Amino acid sequence: MTRPAHNGAVGGPSENDDGPSFSALLEDDAADLYDNAPCGYLSTLLDGEIAKVNATLLDWLGYAREDLVGRKRFADLLTVGGRLYHETHFAPLLRMQGQAREIALELVAADGRRLPVLVNSTVKTGADGAPLLIRCTVFDARQRRAYERELLRAREVAEQERARWQRLSETLQRTLLPPSLPTVPGLEVAAHYHAASPEQLGGDFYDLFPLSDNRWGFFLGDVCGKGPEAAVVTSLTRYTLRAAAVYNPDPVAVLSNLNSVMLQQGNAADARYCTVVFGLLVPDGDGFTLTVASGGHPPVVATRADGWVELLHTPGGQLIGILRDAHIAVASTRLAPGDSVLLYTDGLTEARDPDGSQLGEHHLVQLAQGFAGRGAAEIVSSVAAVLDDLGDRLTDDTALLVMTVGADS
Repeated sequence: MTRPAHNGAVGGPSENDDGPSFSALLEDDAADLYDNAPCGYLSTLLDGEIAKVNATLLDWLGYAREDLVGRKRFADLLTVGGRLYHETHFAPLLRMQGQAREIALELVAADGRRLPVLVNSTVKTGADGAPLLIRCTVFDARQRRAYERELLRAREVAEQERARWQRLSETLQRTLLPPSLPTVPGLEVAAHYHAASPEQLGGDFYDLFPLSDNRWGFFLGDVCGKGPEAAVVTSLTRYTLRAAAVYNPDPVAVLSNLNSVMLQQGNAADARYCTVVFGLLVPDGDGFTLTVASGGHPPVVATRADGWVELLHTPGGQLIGILRDAHIAVASTRLAPGDSVLLYTDGLTEARDPDGSQLGEHHLVQLAQGFAGRGAAEIVSSVAAVLDDLGDRLTDDTALLVMTVGADS
């Protein structure tokens, strides 16, 4: 083929000015191209004996041609693991499909160095379709392997950081909950905290503690949001409720004090509020008188000894930390022997069934009908099992507090 002539106005090489160098590029020498290709070439007999190898691969491995041709098989250049993979996967794949692509292996150089490579192989056949030899193209994969190792190292660092943050979150979460609940004569008490995500600090809280005059105070609530900011408000809420209850245990006064403190702490950039129920337990013969005040919290569930379920509604109770004169709603009841009350945060009722519908109060009441005759620890275990079964459908943390009056109180 004759190259078109060029003139100076158009530009580009012409046969006269750089013709010799351009012709040199076109004058392919098959032997030189094979030997000095930017990748390794290797041909073997069907049993793997090396029949031909190019200079590039010899240079990578530090072998002389006579060290390999007719003396070694391709598998002899592999690591122990590579030989096992070659026998169990690579060679069978070639026999079945006649080719293999991007097989990651390590070749062992003459000085013992390991050279990570990617190998493409194909079986050359004769006119009758009978296999004659195996041709392999070997690509240097050192940079790719270094990149993969760096990705792996980065992943390990990320996993270690994630584990460290998870441990920190769990430790902080424990500081927001009582390590144990006190013993209340005549009452069995149990609590549970279910974290929807081990990586996120939740804002749910609960507590039970003695007051000075044969009374017991308790509370359970949920600060909006997650993370360190919510944890700070949760801590503030817990200590404020305890201090306020010692000063004046009237449930309405306790929540009103909490509302004032939260309003003082809030600001436009990081306003926080919570729902909370605070209650008093006063021994009453063989049972207890229960009084609860609610600031926008779901109703307490009371299961009587005969299985009757009652919701202690506190209509009109408003969220704590938003309004200066938030309305605090109150409800009272008597707990007789065998009666139980369940306090919970909305992570339980807002969890969704497999069909997408929320668990809701209706299903909670059905669940509570089975609490009759069971102690607090058993009730908490059964509700915790429900939470575990919900799995990923549980998107919010849940706090549970159950109190059961002993049958022989």
